[in-house]
Amino acid sequence: MKEEKFFLIEELLKIQEENELHYIPEDKILEIAKKTGRSPADIHSVISFYPRLSDKPRGKYLIRVCENLPCHMEGAQEVIDAIKEFLGIDFGQSTPDGRFYLEKTSCLGLCAAAPVILINNVPYGNLTPEKVVEVLKEYMEGDND
Repeated sequence: MKEEKFFLIEELLKIQEENELHYIPEDKILEIAKKTGRSPADIHSVISFYPRLSDKPRGKYLIRVCENLPCHMEGAQEVIDAIKEFLGIDFGQSTPDGRFYLEKTSCLGLCAAAPVILINNVPYGNLTPEKVVEVLKEYMEGDND
């Protein structure tokens, strides 16, 4: 049973990472349910239990902000405030254009570079409010969609 759960979570993470808006669409949930013999409700319950998973569209650029103690002590709150102000969103929200989604996360394992964020699994460390805004501007300028 544990191996089956592990497979399910890995499969869901893979589907989510392949989706431009970083979520698991309903058609994929139905596919997984059929493949595993589970009900769609069971798949949804797994998705809702794990914070890294989502069945709702988020954004093209998923920003995960570490809020653990080392990042907090190195100025994470100021970096968070700069992100929120620059993008005009709060945790759990997407920008109106669907480009950016902001979420909290636990330790990213990069404490030596605190404060740290991930954007689509690319780490950025030793951030200041000014540096994080520059990083976000680079994503905006490089995005020609």
